[in-house]
Amino acid sequence: MNKTDLSFLCNEKIRETKFKGLKIGGALSVPFVDEDNKGTNFKKPLLALEFLFSSKELKQSLEKENSADIISIKFDISEENLEQQIEKAKDFLLSEKELLSKKPLILRGANNNEIDRKLIPVLCETAPDEAIIAFADEQTYEDIVPFVLKHNHLLVLRTPIDINLAKELNILTTDKGLNPDRILIDPDMGGLGYGLDYGYSIIERIRQAAFEGDKMLNMPIIAFIGEESYRAKEAKSDTFPPEWGSFGERSVMWEISGASAMISAGADIVVLWNPKSVEILKNMFEGQS
Repeated sequence: MNKTDLSFLCNEKIRETKFKGLKIGGALSVPFVDEDNKGTNFKKPLLALEFLFSSKELKQSLEKENSADIISIKFDISEENLEQQIEKAKDFLLSEKELLSKKPLILRGANNNEIDRKLIPVLCETAPDEAIIAFADEQTYEDIVPFVLKHNHLLVLRTPIDINLAKELNILTTDKGLNPDRILIDPDMGGLGYGLDYGYSIIERIRQAAFEGDKMLNMPIIAFIGEESYRAKEAKSDTFPPEWGSFGERSVMWEISGASAMISAGADIVVLWNPKSVEILKNMFEGQS
C-alpha cells in the first residue's frame, strides 16, 4: 500500500501540546496506521495512573509508582466540611511539592460543579508546577479558566458525548483567552456496552473532523477509562461465576478492554486505576514512537 492509497491519512496534523517533557497529540493519521513501516505516523498514547486523595496510602502509592507517564490525583471530597477538606488538599499539595514534581501531574476535581468551583481554583494556585487541570464544563468554565490562565496550566474540557457541544465549549473557552494549545478534549464516556460504543464513536468523529481541518476540534483527547470501568459491577464485584475469572483478573481485563478501544479511536491519554493495566498496555506499545 502506498501513500496515495491511504485516503484517511490527513492533511492536518493533530495539535501537539508540550507538557513537562511529554508530547501530547501530534498524530498524522488514524491510530495504528503505519504508512512507511517505520512508526512515522503512529503516536504512542500516554498512560496516566490515578489515585484517590481520600486513600490513606496515597503518599506511599505515589512514592512507589514508576510505570505511568503521568500521575493523576482525584480529589474525591464531599460537601460536608468542604472548606476544611479543601484546606487539607491545599496543605497536601504544598507539603508534598517535591514528591509531586517527579512526574507530570493531573489534578482532578470532585466531579461536582458546586465543589469544583471552589476546589479547582485552589488546585490551580497550589499545584507544584505546570499541571493538567480536570475538568471544566459548560457550567464551570467561566469560573475555572481565569485560574488556569493565571497559573499557566493545561485544562481538560468535558462535554457529554456530543461533538457539537465539544466544539462549542472549545470556542467559548478560547474566547475567554485560553490558547487552544492548552486544551485537552474529554468527550466523556461510559464503560463497556452502549457507553463504550458511544464514547468510541464520538472520539472517532472528533479526530476525523480535526484531520479534515476543523481547528476547534484539533486538540488532544483524554479518556478517564479507569473510573468508568470500575463503575461496572463486573469490574468491582466478586459474585460472578468462576468461569468469568477471578475478581482481580476480571477488573484488569475490563479496564484494558475499555482503554484499548479508546486508544484505537484516537485517545492521546488514557487515565487508568490499576497499575497492572498500565504495565500491560505499556508493554503493548513498547518500541513504538
